[in-house]
Amino acid sequence: MDSCCTFGGDKSALCKVACWLILIGAINWGLIGVGFFLGKDLDVVHMVLATLPQVENIVYILIGLAALMKIVKLSGGKCH
Repeated sequence: MDSCCTFGGDKSALCKVACWLILIGAINWGLIGVGFFLGKDLDVVHMVLATLPQVENIVYILIGLAALMKIVKLSGGKCH
């Protein structure tokens, strides 16, 4: 985890949050894939935030933005 957040010497809080969001998103997608083969809905973000659909969608948007931020950073841009 730490090496992800310190890539290129950047240790900003924003990049650390982005790392956590990317990990949450990746684990969630992995569980969704496993759930498909088990015939179950294993979307943990939905399970936790189903009663708050607006918040659930904001979490998905933040995960996507975190991934885009990391793509820009890895392609030579700045993280923040």
